[in-house]
Amino acid sequence: MSITFNIYYKGKQGRAKQFVEEMMSRGLISKIRAEEGNERYEYFISLADKEIVLLIDSWSSQDALDKHHSSPMMSEIARLREKYDLSMKVEKYIPVEENLDDRKYLRKNDE
Repeated sequence: MSITFNIYYKGKQGRAKQFVEEMMSRGLISKIRAEEGNERYEYFISLADKEIVLLIDSWSSQDALDKHHSSPMMSEIARLREKYDLSMKVEKYIPVEENLDDRKYLRKNDE
């Protein structure tokens, strides 16, 4: 079962975006995407509030997520969050495919 998190980073004066830019320039995003079990790691800037950056972070299992959380990268990410003085809000999701009652509301592409 996949585990997906929406992590909302909020800062001031463009700091959330600067955080993501530094994550990219340090190669952290590429390293996380290369970790075993990572299915998605992607940032988005809110249209409603330019000071909010959304991270969609998906893992194949709790074990993969636990390994990621115990990696040295997590300390580096925590230091960057402090550097940019970001607050966070986190939401956890399971895929709709795993909730059969919700599948009737989906319209799929012909991909």
